[in-house]
Amino acid sequence: MSNAVSLPDLAPLRDWFSSYCNSFRSTDLELQRNFDLKEEHTRNVCRDALLIAHGMGARFEMLAEVAALCHDLGRFPQFRDYHTFKDSESLNHAHLSAQVMNQHHLLDFLPAEERGCIEVAVRVHNAFLVPEGLPALTADLLRLLRDADKLDIWRVFIEYFNAPEDERASGAGLGFPDLPGCSAEPLAAVAAGRMVQLATLKSLNDFKLLQVSWIYDINFPATLRLIRQRSVLEQFRTMLPQDREVLDVVAQVERYLDAKLRDSAD
Repeated sequence: MSNAVSLPDLAPLRDWFSSYCNSFRSTDLELQRNFDLKEEHTRNVCRDALLIAHGMGARFEMLAEVAALCHDLGRFPQFRDYHTFKDSESLNHAHLSAQVMNQHHLLDFLPAEERGCIEVAVRVHNAFLVPEGLPALTADLLRLLRDADKLDIWRVFIEYFNAPEDERASGAGLGFPDLPGCSAEPLAAVAAGRMVQLATLKSLNDFKLLQVSWIYDINFPATLRLIRQRSVLEQFRTMLPQDREVLDVVAQVERYLDAKLRDSAD
């Protein structure tokens, strides 16, 4: 009964995460830069998950933080073993994150139903679309985790693009070549109001368009407000080629964001 009334202390889980990150410490500067990137990303996703979950109940906020803390555990062994964050060239990092979480019994302090919700949220947070037919709590946690993840991936990528080349975390660009222009397929997807598929990308500029298209997949009004506050689209607009076709699709996404913000304010 007390489990429903009092919230578990997450300090041991946060401490475990710090120890887990430290266990990957490397004298190889390139490796360590990418590990640091993922540690900072995870902490920021925890922060943003709590910002989005605010007002949705203390228990839900706690579960959102647990899911956020565990969502990218697989990124560390992935980069250590494969030197890439590109799942198609290594393994599914979300599945590995769930595996690490279970190996270390990280969720044993939660009731079975909540453990199951978090496991699904972590395991499929990187899916192209949210699977249908999920229980309500699982679906809410998954959508929130996806929103919080996107918010910080945008920050990571904007910082990557603006950093001097020798200071960039190599994994952040997923190995795409820095070519001029944008490809037809990603442009067409954004113009049609759809998310861009990773398999259609040919360049770093296409990867930027893919991230712009994520706006179509945002679930919570609080996330929309944070996108506006952090000038996400404005920053991507300046990083993309200044071609009319590219600027037109970015303007379309900006109008979509404006409309969603208006709807959520009504």
